[in-house]
Amino acid sequence: MKLYFSPAACSLAVHIALREAGIDFQGVKVNLQTHTLASGEDFYAISPRGYVPMLELDDGSRHTEAAALLQYVADLDPRHALIPAPGSLERLAVVEWLTFVSSELHKTFSPWLWHPDTAESTKEACRAKLATRFAGMEQVLGGREYLTGTFTVADAYAFTIVNWSPMLAIDLSPYPALKAYQARVAARPRVQEAMAAEGLKA
Repeated sequence: MKLYFSPAACSLAVHIALREAGIDFQGVKVNLQTHTLASGEDFYAISPRGYVPMLELDDGSRHTEAAALLQYVADLDPRHALIPAPGSLERLAVVEWLTFVSSELHKTFSPWLWHPDTAESTKEACRAKLATRFAGMEQVLGGREYLTGTFTVADAYAFTIVNWSPMLAIDLSPYPALKAYQARVAARPRVQEAMAAEGLKA
């Protein structure tokens, strides 16, 4: 299995999940500025969408979309309890959070806040929306360690995306429970391994 990733991108969530699940994989670094691999190979030739994460399975098939890949990885070895059983309300809760992170956080941050040519009015609207969403997470995390109580792939995804905040000068100090949550996830051994492998500071 191969994980095509770019350091600190949303692919970090899948990287964390693979390590938490104890799955052997090969990491393939993608330069998203040039859309090339270290070998110089054109990433578009491998993935026409040109973004990460992309998971290449042992049968040669290639798959994208973080929320989908996280569910797939979590199901590979249920013993690690990274996602509850299909059909359960507990699983529904995790999928809700995956969808929330994907639509309400990920796509508010990206592409708008990363692009220098985005209008300041658009950036302000994005920051205001994130403040509202962070406030909601703050309420939830004030009473539990993880989004659904125990660590799941939803936490890997949320941690990865919220971790973009300091890179974009978004202050998390108004959200102490969220800030503590970020530190708690960062302290997990497999998260530390994934971040170290990507050259990031935990």
